[in-house]
Amino acid sequence: MFTNNFDPVAFHIFSLDIRWYSLAYIFGISLGWLYCKKKLVRNQNILDIFDDYITYLIIGIILGGRIGYALFYNLEYYLENPTEILMVWNGGMSFHGGLIGVIVASKLFSDKHKKNQFIFLDLVALSAPIGIFFGRVANFINSELYGRATDMPWSVNFALIDNINRHPSQLYEAFLEGIILFFILNFFFNKNYLKKPGQISGLFLVFYSLFRFFAEYFRSPDSQIGYLLLNLTMGQLISSVFLIIGIFLFVIKKNEI
Repeated sequence: MFTNNFDPVAFHIFSLDIRWYSLAYIFGISLGWLYCKKKLVRNQNILDIFDDYITYLIIGIILGGRIGYALFYNLEYYLENPTEILMVWNGGMSFHGGLIGVIVASKLFSDKHKKNQFIFLDLVALSAPIGIFFGRVANFINSELYGRATDMPWSVNFALIDNINRHPSQLYEAFLEGIILFFILNFFFNKNYLKKPGQISGLFLVFYSLFRFFAEYFRSPDSQIGYLLLNLTMGQLISSVFLIIGIFLFVIKKNEI
């Protein structure tokens, strides 16, 4: 059993606290951006505008993630305290909300430059697991999104939460949604099996949703929501919707002329 008593603050600069979660966003986006530019983008026209796209992407992730969290996970609270939606430093980001934000941002950017939005969404899908990995590790350090109680030998006691031994579900997700998902998607890309824009995006939705659905069985449900339909968590229900969307998108793009 491991005791997690990490400080969520990585270091201080004068009176400013630099948190691990902020660093996860910075490193995840930066490395994903470099990976796309150095390894994935093979069209000079896309490369010429890719830096501008990152600005749209960051805004989409932050706005989508925060609004998604308010809508999906804590609507009643934020209806009573609407100004706190803007306080992203107080925590609370939804991956699925951020994903929707990325889709909207990509649509706006691609329409502006008259490009196929799935070219950009596929690039995001291929590099997103890098950011997801860092984000889940930061969740672990922050003692948030912790797992359900267990007596497994690799259990973790989150000292900032309680004295219960729990699954390190954040690390399960870092492995599945970060490392494994990265290699699966990039295998298909590097082998050139999927040639039509949108297929990679569809596979991302399918595999992420499956991994997230499975990992949620080891993760404690959000305390303000608990278990829902069929004793599933909100994360599992939303993942089920995105799984269906991913399958539909992959089939449509595969059969597209």
